[in-house]
Amino acid sequence: MWDQVLRTLQHEFSDVPDVEQLTRIVLRFVLAVVLGALIGYDRERAESTAGLRTHMLVALGTAMFVLVSQQAGLDAEGMSRVIQGLLAGIGFLGAGAVIKLSETGQVRGLTTAAGLWSTAAIGMTVGLGREMTAVIATLFVLAILALVLRWEHYAELKQGARRNEHATTED
Repeated sequence: MWDQVLRTLQHEFSDVPDVEQLTRIVLRFVLAVVLGALIGYDRERAESTAGLRTHMLVALGTAMFVLVSQQAGLDAEGMSRVIQGLLAGIGFLGAGAVIKLSETGQVRGLTTAAGLWSTAAIGMTVGLGREMTAVIATLFVLAILALVLRWEHYAELKQGARRNEHATTED
């Protein structure tokens, strides 16, 4: 009986036949988590509704779905369906991050939703084995989140100064 249990366990865990394959899987999962964490940390600092853990899980989950689909031998058409399903699911998560404030009518959370979408794309990229592309994409996302925010603040300050200047000249 125990021999049969052992054989069954061996068979069930035989999807990773060698150390090279195991290393590849672990590397991709670790990279997906780290890249998701970098984006999530930025969102956490911005006190967004989706922070560090959410972005890490999105990156890992999408990498996992893509990697397992590859291991299962899906063709391009099958992989396309997996990616379409992931995008629909991420759209659902992103929609949950968007809030319209009833008192002001202001919409909040669009950057967080776009960050989740980008994080999912990065996770998929890692899962597909395009690690350097994922790293470069993460750097672009982080640059956009950091630099564009500064530009927006600068533009708001400049616009506020113009309003004050205009109001002073009308008085």
